[in-house]
Amino acid sequence: MQKKRKRSNLILGFLILLLALILIYRTTSYFKQVVVETTTAELKKGPGIEYKTITHLKEKSRLTIIRTKYHWSYVKTASNQFGWVADWMINPQKTNKIQSLSNATIVLDPGHGGNDSGALSSGGKMEKKYTLIVAKKVASELRDRGAKVYLTRQKDVYATLKSRSDLSNAVHADAFISFHFDSSPQENGASGFTTYYYHRSLSSGLAKKVNKQLDNLPLNNRGIDFGDFYVLRNNKFPAILLEMGYINSERDFEQIKSHSYQKKVETDVVSGLEKYFEK
Repeated sequence: MQKKRKRSNLILGFLILLLALILIYRTTSYFKQVVVETTTAELKKGPGIEYKTITHLKEKSRLTIIRTKYHWSYVKTASNQFGWVADWMINPQKTNKIQSLSNATIVLDPGHGGNDSGALSSGGKMEKKYTLIVAKKVASELRDRGAKVYLTRQKDVYATLKSRSDLSNAVHADAFISFHFDSSPQENGASGFTTYYYHRSLSSGLAKKVNKQLDNLPLNNRGIDFGDFYVLRNNKFPAILLEMGYINSERDFEQIKSHSYQKKVETDVVSGLEKYFEK
C-alpha cells in the first residue's frame, strides 16, 4: 500500500511539474508575441527586402518572435508559418535597437558610374573607378564583421541619385556612406578630404565618429561640413558623403590610386562605424 502511495505521489508530482513547464512555456511564448501594426507586413524567406515573399501578413495578426537579426525578426505565425519580417513592418514605433556593427544595416554608395565619370585626374583617370574600388573594399570588411551591406552599384553602371537614397530608405539603413573624390577649379589647387552631412540631428554624430578615425590618413583632414547633396538631403536615415581627396591634385592622386591608401580608408571607415554603433 505504501509503495502504491509513493508511486501515486511520484506520478502526481511528475504531472504537476509537466503542467508547470507547459504553463511556463506558453507564458513565455505569449510574451514573445507581437502584434502587426501595419498593412504592409510581409513574411520573407530571409532577413532582407531582397528575399522572396512567403506571404502577406494581416494587420493585428500575432507573431511569435524566435530570434532577431539586423532590423528583422524570425517569427512563427498563428498558422505555423515561419519566416522573417522587418521591424518597421511590425511596428514602426518599436524598431530593433542596433548597438553593434555586426547587427547593423549599411548602404555604401560608390559615386558616379556608367556614363557619369565624375571628376578627372590630370592624366584623365576617372573618379567613378576609385569610388567603386573603395566602396567594395569597405563592403567586404563590413561583411566580415557581420554587418548587412548593400551597394548602390556593384559595377561600372549609371545609378540615379534618387535610386541611391531610395535604397537607403527602403532598407532602413543604420548608416549610409557615399564615396567621392573632390576636384578643384585648377589642378593642384587643393588637397585633403572632407566629411559632409545634411541633417544635423540625424547625421552629425555619424559624421563626427567616421571623420575622427580618418585622422590616420596621410592627407589633410579638412573636417566636417554641411553638404547639400541629393543623396544626403533625401535620406531619412543617418547619411554622410566622404570626399576622400582631390583627384586633380598630383599629391592626392598618388594616394587615391595606391592600395595602401585604399586599405587605410577601408580600415578607418569601418573603425568609425564601430565607434558609432558602440554609442
